[in-house]
Amino acid sequence: MSSQLNVDTIVDKAGSGGTNVKVANTSTYISDGGSATQNTVQGLLKAWVRIDGDASGASIDDSFNCAGITDNGTGDYSVTRTNNMSSVDTYYVVDGQFVNSANANGVDYANSTSSSLVRYKVFDTSATDRDPVGYAVVGDLA
Repeated sequence: MSSQLNVDTIVDKAGSGGTNVKVANTSTYISDGGSATQNTVQGLLKAWVRIDGDASGASIDDSFNCAGITDNGTGDYSVTRTNNMSSVDTYYVVDGQFVNSANANGVDYANSTSSSLVRYKVFDTSATDRDPVGYAVVGDLA
């Protein structure tokens, strides 16, 4: 027999107001329209980063699950993640430039479970430093 829990607020045992809610990889949610269900954990971003990649060097403006950045040269950045992905075949990097005055596209390559290497080029020509650029990671964490 299944049961249902109806509450307004969840707090920790100490009653301090904080909470740690754990969601299993088998958890699902019902779509906005109510006709489809999806895996909650699979639908979450696993990492994202906003990079200040100007000519003076690269730095992370803001991020989630990203531990650091290496500036490998013009428009070429390696971002190391805090938590690894399960394998190089179980995730995808969605990258791009936040367009301001010039168009550019990102090309991700040389991914490992712990980092992604991203190079930014203008109109598929030479690599270029851009500010800001970024990417998001979807897939399976280790």
